[in-house]
Amino acid sequence: MKAWNGRKNALFLLAAAALVLCAVAVAGGLLGEQAMVTDFTRKNLAPCGQFLFGTDWMGRDMLSRTLTGLSLSIRIGLLTAAVSAIIALALGVASAVCGGWVDGVISWCIDLVMGIPHILLVMLISLAFGKDFVGVVAGVALSHWPSLARVIRGEVLQLRGAVYVRTAEKLGVPRLAIVRRHLLPHLLPQFLTGLVLQFPHAILHEASVTFLGFGLSPEQPAIGVILSESMSYLTTGKWWLAVFPGLSLVLIVMLFAAMGEQLRRLLDPASVHA
Repeated sequence: MKAWNGRKNALFLLAAAALVLCAVAVAGGLLGEQAMVTDFTRKNLAPCGQFLFGTDWMGRDMLSRTLTGLSLSIRIGLLTAAVSAIIALALGVASAVCGGWVDGVISWCIDLVMGIPHILLVMLISLAFGKDFVGVVAGVALSHWPSLARVIRGEVLQLRGAVYVRTAEKLGVPRLAIVRRHLLPHLLPQFLTGLVLQFPHAILHEASVTFLGFGLSPEQPAIGVILSESMSYLTTGKWWLAVFPGLSLVLIVMLFAAMGEQLRRLLDPASVHA
C-alpha cells in the first residue's frame, strides 16, 4: 500500500509539472505577437493590476514577453535534450557493444567534451554555426551528451554479462538484433530519466549564452535577451524587468528537475518505498 501511494504521489507530481510546462509553452506561443507590441504611453510601468509584470522602456507587456521567452526556451530545451539524448544512446551502446578501438575513440571523445566547461563549449559551437537559433541548438545539443553516454555505456557493459545476452551471442544472434531485443528495453528507464534531466541544463545554457550575446538574436523575446536588456535599467529602479523573468526561468528549471526526479521514482520501484 505504501509503495502504491508513493507511485500515485510521484505520478501526480509528474503530471502536475508537465501540465504547468505545457500551459506555459502554449500561452507563450499564443502571446507571441502581443509580446512585440510597443506603446510609449505606458512605458516603465511598475507591476499593477493591468500589467502584472509591469512594462519595459518601450511599453511592452513584460508578462507576455516573459511567457513568450519561456515558451521559446522550453521548445529549444525539448529539441536539444532529445538530440543530445539520442546521440548519447547511440554512442553509449556502440562503445559498450563494439569495444576495442571504437570504445577507445568514444571514451576519448567523452573525456574531451567533459573536460571543457559547458558554457564555453556551447559558446564556441554556437559561434561556429553562426549563432541564432541553429547555433544555440547545435551548441547545447552537441555539448550535453557525454554524461548520459557514460551512464548508458556502463549499463550496457553490465547487461552484456547477463546469461540471456551471452547465450544469444553464443547462438550467433547478430549484434543489432541483440541490441534491439535485449539491450534497448532495459536501457529505456535510464534513457528517459536522462532525457528529462537534460532539459534544465539545456534551458539554462541557452539563456546563458543568449544573455552573453552568443545565442539568439536581440529581436527575439528570449529570456536571455530580456535579462540582458534589463541590466541597463536596474540602476534606475526598474527591478521588475529582471526579477520576474529571472524567477520565472528558475521556476521552469525547477519544474523540469522535479519531473526528472518523479520519473526516476516511477521507473525505479525501490525508490518509491523511500
